[in-house]
Amino acid sequence: MSRFAPNRYRGKLIIVEGIDGSGKSTQLSLLSQWLRSQRLAVSFSEWNSSDMVKGTTRRGKKKQMFTPTTFSLIHATDFADRHERYILPMLKAGAVVCADRYAYTAFARDVARGVSRAWVRNLYSMAIKPNLAFYFRVPLDVALDRILGGRAALKYYEAGMDLDLSQNIVESFRIFQSRILEEYEAMSGEMGFHVIDATQSIETQQQQMRQIVMDRIGAALENDILRSPLEIDRAG
Repeated sequence: MSRFAPNRYRGKLIIVEGIDGSGKSTQLSLLSQWLRSQRLAVSFSEWNSSDMVKGTTRRGKKKQMFTPTTFSLIHATDFADRHERYILPMLKAGAVVCADRYAYTAFARDVARGVSRAWVRNLYSMAIKPNLAFYFRVPLDVALDRILGGRAALKYYEAGMDLDLSQNIVESFRIFQSRILEEYEAMSGEMGFHVIDATQSIETQQQQMRQIVMDRIGAALENDILRSPLEIDRAG
């Protein structure tokens, strides 16, 4: 099991995970809006969004330069930068940090690309342990229908084309996502995910999220979290 550092700060860290098409981003956005409606200070962070790294990542993807190991390292660098410069300061300030993907994304994707499980987890050993980690479980075919129905085209690395799984980009995407799904399922119990059935209605999923939040950290939200009428800026 990956050994994250315990969160000893006033703020609380809530993260969501799931394969592409699971609907996790929609649910986290709704949860963030609800928390803000309670006049809680809420901050938001996304995967692969560090200003220091994203330009390099964009160029590397465009030229298809990344090996599985270099891809893993660039994402770990991105994460470390956001973690130190954004997530930790927000937690120290007493905000609720809502993260759309966390280290578990690397645990799933990098291993699906053939990188050592132990090596990847060691890369993220500096991370703060989330107070709540939600995993949105969805059958592969349902997720694929959602993605393929809403995209003009799949991207090279998104579809795992760098792995030579198939010459057909849709089939490569299917194989790659199935590998990622297997990794999420394997670590679900180990990591203590709160599993949400992502085939349910948006409203039902959101009700379940809110109930878990109140059951697990409701007292802290009431007593510890910074209250403000202003939204804290979204992570860059």
